[in-house]
Amino acid sequence: MHDSRNYLKGALILTVAALVTKVLSAIYRVPFQNIVGDTGFYIYQQVYPFYGVLIALSTYGFPVIFSKMIAERIEDGDQYGVYQVLKTGFWLLLGMGLLGFSFLLSFAPFISKAMGDPHLTPLIQMVSISFLFLPFLSLWRGLFQGKGNMIPTAVSQVLEQNVRVVTILLLSYLAVASGRSLYAAGEGALFGSVTGGLTGMLVLFFFTYKEGMLKHSYASLDIRLMKEILVNGTFICISGMLLVLLQLVDAFSVYPMLLESGIDEAFAKIEKGVYDRGQPLIQLGTVVATSLSLTSVPLLSGAFKRGENREVNRYIILAIKVSIVIGSAAAVGLVNVIEVTNITLFSTNKGSNVLAVFVISILFSSIILTVSGVLHGIGKIYTPGIFILLGVVFKYACNTVLVPRLGTMGASIATVLALSLISACLVFSIRKIFDVRAFSKAFFIDGMIALFLMTLTIQAWLFVLSGVGAPDDRLLAVFKTFTSVAWGASIFALAMINSRIFEEGEIELLPLGDRLKKLQWKRER
Repeated sequence: MHDSRNYLKGALILTVAALVTKVLSAIYRVPFQNIVGDTGFYIYQQVYPFYGVLIALSTYGFPVIFSKMIAERIEDGDQYGVYQVLKTGFWLLLGMGLLGFSFLLSFAPFISKAMGDPHLTPLIQMVSISFLFLPFLSLWRGLFQGKGNMIPTAVSQVLEQNVRVVTILLLSYLAVASGRSLYAAGEGALFGSVTGGLTGMLVLFFFTYKEGMLKHSYASLDIRLMKEILVNGTFICISGMLLVLLQLVDAFSVYPMLLESGIDEAFAKIEKGVYDRGQPLIQLGTVVATSLSLTSVPLLSGAFKRGENREVNRYIILAIKVSIVIGSAAAVGLVNVIEVTNITLFSTNKGSNVLAVFVISILFSSIILTVSGVLHGIGKIYTPGIFILLGVVFKYACNTVLVPRLGTMGASIATVLALSLISACLVFSIRKIFDVRAFSKAFFIDGMIALFLMTLTIQAWLFVLSGVGAPDDRLLAVFKTFTSVAWGASIFALAMINSRIFEEGEIELLPLGDRLKKLQWKRER
């Protein structure tokens, strides 16, 4: 049995690596958009969801299932069982990888035509290559995690993402600088999925070779095991694919529907590219909220295994509470600074009204990912996947109604509606599983007051600076953005800590809880 302290240390390493890769995944889009413009950004974002699916499969889904199965067999001393999982898993994922590669390579012309842009064909075919890395990335990560060694997974994730980002920015810049088409720049950027995947695979190969894990095994294939890996791995992946699946729906619907509504091709591409500016904003906001809210999940899982129902309820309430508080603060804060943030990151304030609606999604996606994490922590892996798939279908239905009438604003509204539906279903389901009480009126009243004080502070500060410089001055916009965020976050944090949002003892369970406790004014509870 693994030493619990080593396991927690390994889990922390993996969490930090995941956080770094998610932040990098959001941030690189900003310089990339600055290099290729809105049309180039549209081109890349149309094809990116296919790669996003692969990332979910090779990072969040199958490695988790493999690590669980391997850890259980190691604990039982079943070495043959370990080899059986590895062999069965390898052939299953090799088949899936070859299927994904063949499908995208062969059907790329049909897929691009369905997206309304046949020029995307070579870009889709470029992404198809990365599916060949699936069995190696997933299986080796799962093997090391199952043995309690998180270092190889963490190193491979961070290096994979770094190499990918460097490839994207370098090749897109060279393509634009040499006067090549934006589609060529997009193809170069998507080559990053190949260089990144190859890097991750080579890093993991180095660790497996170094530790002598490449020995041949005569274990037999197990069809029952194969089914278990496929079903459980897929459902865990769906939670990791939440935002990617919504992007995939937009890739197949927004641009074609804009064309059908009579908008010119060139303008429709720009409109979709501007709408896609919201993706890094949602990713960053959601990462911040969930990285805090999910800190209580390991405590919850431990309490659940010990049968301590009262503690389980306490941790569930805390996790959901943090996701609502931080998610709403990030969403409302971004709505307040959306124009200056838009100029800061993307050089113009184009589409700020569309993005203002779009970033409300941060609140609901934070709740979804938090509740999904809670349900996975107690072994309920199917519920989140079912509701997320339901929400994806609902998103497409909303797009078909709203996009032809409202353009990209309709797509933003559809995203918010779909995510709100999923979050409501998940919260309702967890209340049915556990006797989780509803939040008090004080939680919502004090939360609204904190958000109001933050909004008032930001708007007052922006009003003070409104007479300074030109409205489209990017350097000034950078100053306005960072100072507004600093003022707003400080006021919100003080109001939150010194209110009835968190009950006695809950603050201490948060990261840096002891320091936050010192900021509390003495008050009667």
